[in-house]
Amino acid sequence: MVRVTNAVASHRRKKRLRRQAKGFVGDRKNHLRMTQEAVMRAMAYNYRHRKEKKREFRSLWIVRISAAAKIHGISYSKLIYGLQQAGCQLDRKILADMAISDPESFAAVVNQAKQAIAA
Repeated sequence: MVRVTNAVASHRRKKRLRRQAKGFVGDRKNHLRMTQEAVMRAMAYNYRHRKEKKREFRSLWIVRISAAAKIHGISYSKLIYGLQQAGCQLDRKILADMAISDPESFAAVVNQAKQAIAA
């Protein structure tokens, strides 16, 4: 009886692993056991950092909005409160982009928030 080696699947598995380890340094890209450990760790960090990226960008947007709001004489928290009272649907990403690229329209949004607070 012929011995079954499962060679095709085995080679495909190793090839996929080595492709994921492309750019790794030293034995971490050549030796199978070290490569497996390194790829698993890298994928875990990758998953975690995808979540952290969202937090970091939100905090960046808040800092940008806060700086632009202070120029117009209002704090960040009062600006957000005023926008909620005015029924404005702009999110922080759009507000931060407006503050940088289109200061005139951001000033109009700030004035709308101030009017909503005063009313």
